[in-house]
Amino acid sequence: MKYLWKSIPRYIRYVIVQVLFLYLFMVVFRLVFFLFFFKTTVTGSSPIWKAWSLGLRFDLRLTLILAVPILLAAFIARHHFFTKAAIRRPLFVYLFMVYLGLTVMYIFDLGHYAYLGLRMDPSVTRFLAYGERADNARMLWQSYPVVRAVIGIGLFLFLITVLFTRSYYRLGKEPAVKLGGWKYTGWVASLVILFAAGIYANVAYFPLRWSQAMFTKDNGVTSLSLNPVLYYVSNMSVQKDTYDLKKTKEFYPFIADYLKVDQPDVNTLSFVRNVPGRDGKKMNVVLVMLESTGAAVTSMYNNPMMPTPNMKQLADSGVLFRNFFVPAISTARTVYGVTTGLPDLTITKTASRHPQMVDQRVVMDQFKGYEKFYMLGGNTNWANIRAVFTSNVEGIRIFEEGYYKAPKADVWGVSDFDLITEADEIFRDASNKQQPFIAFLQLADNHPPYTTTKGRGDFKKVTEKDVDKEKFKKAGFVSMEQFNAIRYEDYNIGHLMDLARKGGYLDNTIFIMFGDHNCTLNPYHFMPTPEYELISGGVHAACFIYCPALLKPQVVDYAVSLVDVYPTAAKLAGVPFKNYTLGQDMLDTTVTNRYAFATYLKNLQTYISLIGERYQYEINTYTHQSYLYDMKGDPLKDVKQQYPDTAKSLDNLTRAFYESTRYLMFNNKK
Repeated sequence: MKYLWKSIPRYIRYVIVQVLFLYLFMVVFRLVFFLFFFKTTVTGSSPIWKAWSLGLRFDLRLTLILAVPILLAAFIARHHFFTKAAIRRPLFVYLFMVYLGLTVMYIFDLGHYAYLGLRMDPSVTRFLAYGERADNARMLWQSYPVVRAVIGIGLFLFLITVLFTRSYYRLGKEPAVKLGGWKYTGWVASLVILFAAGIYANVAYFPLRWSQAMFTKDNGVTSLSLNPVLYYVSNMSVQKDTYDLKKTKEFYPFIADYLKVDQPDVNTLSFVRNVPGRDGKKMNVVLVMLESTGAAVTSMYNNPMMPTPNMKQLADSGVLFRNFFVPAISTARTVYGVTTGLPDLTITKTASRHPQMVDQRVVMDQFKGYEKFYMLGGNTNWANIRAVFTSNVEGIRIFEEGYYKAPKADVWGVSDFDLITEADEIFRDASNKQQPFIAFLQLADNHPPYTTTKGRGDFKKVTEKDVDKEKFKKAGFVSMEQFNAIRYEDYNIGHLMDLARKGGYLDNTIFIMFGDHNCTLNPYHFMPTPEYELISGGVHAACFIYCPALLKPQVVDYAVSLVDVYPTAAKLAGVPFKNYTLGQDMLDTTVTNRYAFATYLKNLQTYISLIGERYQYEINTYTHQSYLYDMKGDPLKDVKQQYPDTAKSLDNLTRAFYESTRYLMFNNKK
């Protein structure tokens, strides 16, 4: 074996060695992902082995693609490969840049997966948007050991550099093996064939494709199958955000009938519904956006850890919506969606970052005679959210960092406790002047870096020794920091209600509290439906209304949507308004067969769906396949063939929501 290795020309041996180094490098990162990040609900080892098999083939493909320049240099230079500085220096620079790029990509991919439970794709560039880079950089600084990570990366790259330079010089000292014409041609042909076969990576008519990794419906298994760099590159080419007028008109009758449009017209594409007001004292409205507060992490939905007693008390005394869904998993998309009444369907960025999509006719603007507030602990340049309010709501007052007396707690600005404390002063002032107000209060601390304060001095973090480990595992929480963050959010909701009671505006205010999406969780199974497996858990958020003066305690089981929040608030407050978009009053019991429209990634592919109390219908936008699930039967079984009429009806309505939303995002201008 040793003789055989020595009989191979040095420059070919160097190529082989670097291929092995690169491949081992990728396998190590795959192993890190598997040991520390991988989560699945799949039982049995067969899917895991298949995922590893596919993943190793993807890694080999990337290795060989990156090794092609080395192979070309070796064959072109041949015997001068180890003697010419003009070969050596560019070679070393190239290898260093390859390892640097791969290291950065892999580390960011692992961080992205830990944060969102998804492989990194080109949408990650939204975090580099102008005006937001500093915020995201501070979040990374406060959430992760950046300095130690940079030092570690530096040492790692140093060791890698030592490996590929020493192997070069060591081989360069060995005797040269010179090949004649035919032998040289044979080596060239053999290596070209081997490289091509490895890059093709499939014993089939078509080469290995990323879609092959999606052989299960489990996101964890799919993620294990993929190579993050190749997956990122495959998503570089994205469809531009636009709308299809022909399809909008085709499906308009279905959405017009569902929404009960006043004067449906397929030519004018009107979505307007006039909602009358009522006489009487004007009620204040406070909308509280609960950061990363999915249904599954709260006490109202029977989380085994019961982390939100204050919210549960309010929900028990008010109206709890058991099936409240947001259109997408993104804070910026939620703020846009709730304000405009339109799901944010943008592909690579968010609608708040698109000037053409920001100009909208919104319900909040129609609260005539009201003071209007938007309150955020940080800076409203984040995701260009400022424009969503200032360009659409006349007279709105923005409260953000720089206004508050309290110091910043972290990258997201002042703590939620301080935000609520200072918001109360504004609410009291308006109440004392008998000036009705509507406020959007956006909390942020239930989010990395999970900053908590002592509040009034009585908030106490819990540790692992304080909790039942079995219950904690069943509850789905990823870490104690995450668990303490939702407890802290609940603590602050209690603080808000205490201040409202003392401030004298509690009884004259409608409080609508809703989560913007769920957080990343470990598998959980205590909910009525297997929402973790169906992926609907990500868009299933907490929502309740507290207003004893107007509403008796009740639980609403039919499906409602984030886009329904403002129409509900206006109707409750007795404010007359024109509804130009897709929301409906969540308390209108005359509306039958309610559904919430949502988009989500399942198995790393985009789905659009309608989620109802009984049925969940979804369409894969990549394969165009559709599925119907019956929550009253076997919720994981596709029953489209059993209920063809239901499937057809929901298919039309799903496409109607999708096409109408895309149209209105561009055509609901003031």
